[in-house]
Amino acid sequence: MNIFVGQTFQMNRIINLKEVIQVTGLSRATIYNIMDERHKQYDPTFPKQANLTVGRVGWSAWEINQWIESKLASRE
Repeated sequence: MNIFVGQTFQMNRIINLKEVIQVTGLSRATIYNIMDERHKQYDPTFPKQANLTVGRVGWSAWEINQWIESKLASRE
């Protein structure tokens, strides 16, 4: 599955929060909730963010794609 319509998928590309929101269809709040171990929406399988610089994070496009694929595969 190509998560970037009209673009070649690059496995080692780092994507920002705006792109994660676009690709997953989740809101910013939901993304941070599923990353928070104390929250009821916590999902330990969601990819960890990478600290790129002070105040700047990103996610692996490949890991986000794999997470989406795992969610699709677990459907009944």
